[in-house]
Amino acid sequence: MPNHTTVLQEVGQAFRDHGITAAITALIGGTIALLAAVSRRAFTNDAMLSRLDRELLAERDRVDRQRAEDRKSDADRLNRIETDIRAMRNLMFEAFQRGHSD
Repeated sequence: MPNHTTVLQEVGQAFRDHGITAAITALIGGTIALLAAVSRRAFTNDAMLSRLDRELLAERDRVDRQRAEDRKSDADRLNRIETDIRAMRNLMFEAFQRGHSD
């Protein structure tokens, strides 16, 4: 009488024969995959942080340039106001002097 085994029995026998080896291989493979994922994430985060640092530096430079431009505009405006005040003061002084001499 021939000894026939089913495919399921053969798979079961292969798992029993190679179960520990397969489990260790899966564990090592899973560990390597996990390390690769963590490393990729870490490098991605480093790259993102570097990009954000560059963007922050560019934004700070832009803000500093804008502030310098605003300060210059304010200084020019104050200079014009002071010039106008002096002109009005001199005009009023001359008018007052003429009023006393008349």
